[in-house]
Amino acid sequence: MADKASIPLELGTEKIGRLLKQYALPAIIAQTASSLYNMVDSIFIGQGVGPLAISGLAVTFPLMNLSVAFGTLVGAGAATMLSVLLGQKNYKAANKVLGNVVTLNIIIGLLFMGLTLMFIDPILYFFGASENTLPYAKEYITIILIGNVITHLYFGLNAAMRSSGNPKKAMMLTIFTVAFNTILDPIFIFVFDLGIAGAAWATVAAQVVATVVVLKHFSDRSRAFHFEKGLFKLDMRVAKDSLAIGLGPFLMNAAACLVTLFINQQMRDYSGDLGIGAYGICNRLIFMFIMICMGLNQGMQPIAGYNYGAKQYSRVKEVFWMTAKFGTVVTLICFAVGMFVPRIAAGIFTHDEALLDMSAEGLRILTIGFPVVGFQMIGTNFFQSLGMVKKSIILSLSRQILFLLPMLYALPLWYGANGVWMSFPISDILSALLTAIMLRRLFRKFNKLQDGEEGTILGSNI
Repeated sequence: MADKASIPLELGTEKIGRLLKQYALPAIIAQTASSLYNMVDSIFIGQGVGPLAISGLAVTFPLMNLSVAFGTLVGAGAATMLSVLLGQKNYKAANKVLGNVVTLNIIIGLLFMGLTLMFIDPILYFFGASENTLPYAKEYITIILIGNVITHLYFGLNAAMRSSGNPKKAMMLTIFTVAFNTILDPIFIFVFDLGIAGAAWATVAAQVVATVVVLKHFSDRSRAFHFEKGLFKLDMRVAKDSLAIGLGPFLMNAAACLVTLFINQQMRDYSGDLGIGAYGICNRLIFMFIMICMGLNQGMQPIAGYNYGAKQYSRVKEVFWMTAKFGTVVTLICFAVGMFVPRIAAGIFTHDEALLDMSAEGLRILTIGFPVVGFQMIGTNFFQSLGMVKKSIILSLSRQILFLLPMLYALPLWYGANGVWMSFPISDILSALLTAIMLRRLFRKFNKLQDGEEGTILGSNI
């Protein structure tokens, strides 16, 4: 068995502020860098190929969200299990989780790639493609899907690396992949004249290199977690627990796929292909702020999970409130960008005046509710970090399914394309209210427990 001294025991003793800085800052940098993947592709495609290529790229967003959903189904659940198991000092079970990350990602990744490539044309039409945008969308997403298994493996093992006490290395690896992708993009697009396909090949190539590095990391037998004989045999109990915990973020990403699909269809009906492109630009811009909040969540997750497993409830509460405060600051900055400089922000992606006007107006409306988005995201992930699957799923789905989808259908009937944009801030506010109600109930239960008191089991309610 691996050396237990290398287990990050400081998660239960170090000051919460210092721990959050130690774990969240690398994750924030990594997530911000990860968001630059898509931004860089969009910028080079928009500037080097044209506005219809931007719209074609936006058509692929639902399918990419669905791919991410299956990746997080494994990765997010495994990361949470690792953190809680470390808190419980159950090192043998934690090592089993590592092997299942690899096995499950390969199985799910291959199945997803095969099924989607078989029906790629009808899928893209269903997701909002037209005769004008289908060639761009198909050329890009086909290459991305070919590298789907590699993508799933990289993100799953990167999450395991972060949760097992190597947040800085996980961060540096993500930064490397983004930098490598950024270097390859202009070479493939302009020098090799590959167009939108060049952006896709650059992304896949960067992730192949990153996957090799992370596999080498876990092949080092001196580490607390490492690959060993028999580890890759699928353990159904571990797989079931991992997938159950990852179900919340999976459903959130699957819901994002469904919502983006409906947005694309509504935009195509009310604004044409450029409307889809405008949403694609806005989505890329706000995604950077969302990814910062996700970085905060990833920093919070091992701290909250470890202390929850160790029954140190006061530290669990402290890390939540500190993370929620930072998350709110981040989304307030996004709100300010949308309100005061939307045209400048959208201008990074295109110089086409019609697309630029549509994007700026959409961004202004879309970010109205962003002052509460940070709190809602942190609250949702907090339940998932503690293994409270049902609550996490409810909050994950509330914004996108319960609130957003009905409004996306109803509001455009009265307000046209603006109704699509208006749906976002309304659903943001409603879902934040629901999150506040559920958190209030949770903290009432926490307040009745003393540190060390037996009151919770992984995957159940208190």
